[in-house]
Amino acid sequence: VDECVTVMNPCGTGMDQTCNDPNTASSSPNDYVCTCNVDMSVTKTNGPATCTNDECSPNPCDTSQMQTCNDPNSSPSSTGDYVCSCPNGVTATGASVATCIVDECVTVMNPCGTGMDQTCNDPNTASASSPNDYVCTCNADMSVTKTNGPATCTNSNSPNDFVCTCTADMSVTKINGAATCTKDECSPNPCDTSQMQTCNDPNPSPSSTGDYVCSCPNGVTATGAAVATCVVDECVTVMNPCGTGMDQTCNDPNTASSSPNDFVCTCTADM
Repeated sequence: VDECVTVMNPCGTGMDQTCNDPNTASSSPNDYVCTCNVDMSVTKTNGPATCTNDECSPNPCDTSQMQTCNDPNSSPSSTGDYVCSCPNGVTATGASVATCIVDECVTVMNPCGTGMDQTCNDPNTASASSPNDYVCTCNADMSVTKTNGPATCTNSNSPNDFVCTCTADMSVTKINGAATCTKDECSPNPCDTSQMQTCNDPNPSPSSTGDYVCSCPNGVTATGAAVATCVVDECVTVMNPCGTGMDQTCNDPNTASSSPNDFVCTCTADM
């Protein structure tokens, strides 16, 4: 009587263990042995053994990147669910081994000191196996560098003393910050002064160009390079230029705003 054959599912319904009946005599019941396939040292007599399959033993992850492995379910029927974890928290499950990126300029606190006088660069962020290779470079003199620590910059004892100067008006400056720059496009006046045009720049910001407005005395305007053409017909703008009667005719031979008081009144009876 081979109990591995006669007993239904003697070692359970899985495929993770093997059954052996050392004594098939009918006088020797309940002596069959279940042995785990993954670890043959784990056995049980007269019933299924408790088998486990720790996929993290041995570690399948990339140990060169200092990855650790965790198998959340060590049941033999649960495969490919192990997790590889990088020191910076990046993870991947199963055969998708994690790629660890460790930028020491980010992970190290103040890698180049607390000042603003140098810049940090980590030339090899692809692997956690390359620690302490970040480089600090002085902003004032990029030839001065140091690996794995702050560089000794010549202006490190005088931080926050940089000066910003406006290009449009170099008399406007500010130390340790952006200067308040303006650009008045009306200085000098780009409009037609021969027509007595005035100029107004509604937005003197350096980034706002071509928005100045040229205005004529009679209210005609034009924006930017389209300089206004002023027309001043004094026969129209002057009240009763030739009197209140109907006996004469008015003519302004030059309607340019630069030519005032040149209108001509002509008697209709004797032209």
